[in-house]
Amino acid sequence: MSSILVIEDDPAVRDALERGLAERGCTAFTAATGIAGLEAVLGERPDLVLLDLGLPDVDGMTVIGMIRAASAVPIIVITAADDDPTMVRALDAGADDYVLKPFRLDQVTARIRAVLRRTRRAGSSEPIRVGELLIHQATRTATLAGDRLTLARREFDLLLALAERVGEVVSKRTLLAEVWQQADGGSDRTVDVHLSWLRRKLGETAAEPRYLESVRGVGIRLVDPTAEDHRRSS
Repeated sequence: MSSILVIEDDPAVRDALERGLAERGCTAFTAATGIAGLEAVLGERPDLVLLDLGLPDVDGMTVIGMIRAASAVPIIVITAADDDPTMVRALDAGADDYVLKPFRLDQVTARIRAVLRRTRRAGSSEPIRVGELLIHQATRTATLAGDRLTLARREFDLLLALAERVGEVVSKRTLLAEVWQQADGGSDRTVDVHLSWLRRKLGETAAEPRYLESVRGVGIRLVDPTAEDHRRSS
């Protein structure tokens, strides 16, 4: 059971998150201000923080920095600001992910599970396995069916970003922010070019994908081509 700290000044949103997370098996507790939230991070040591950027006492970006100075706890930003500069600033400040308002509880809990999986893997020496593909974070190497892949830095970063969310569709906007730190003014073409290079090294093409699936108008996901449920859906 994960413990989630919700830092949110809107009582309706705060109560809905607390109630909804508890119904989904999490231990949820809340703070209405940035300072109270920071104190809760230090005192309660939650597994993850949901942080609203529009707080009454301290700017949410500043709160991210304050938390990061004291803790490595994962942070998911909750914001109504649907613009690239805000997203990039939050990720650069130390946030692990973001959710746009209005949101669905199932969307939030899915993001929580994904971020917790990634952070727990990061603290492990075990590689990420997807079918015959092995990604070693510590050594920044990858092998396919036992053969080492020769990957450029951005290619490895792109593969890792997708492997950390295996099975989930990741938008090109998110990949631009996390891998290239250039969602503000970045081009989808940058992702497309690196995907084509990565596909070539994985022995596949966009027309005949195995590991890298494009979902038109949504993004890309890394899948296990040997998984039974994936074979049935293909």
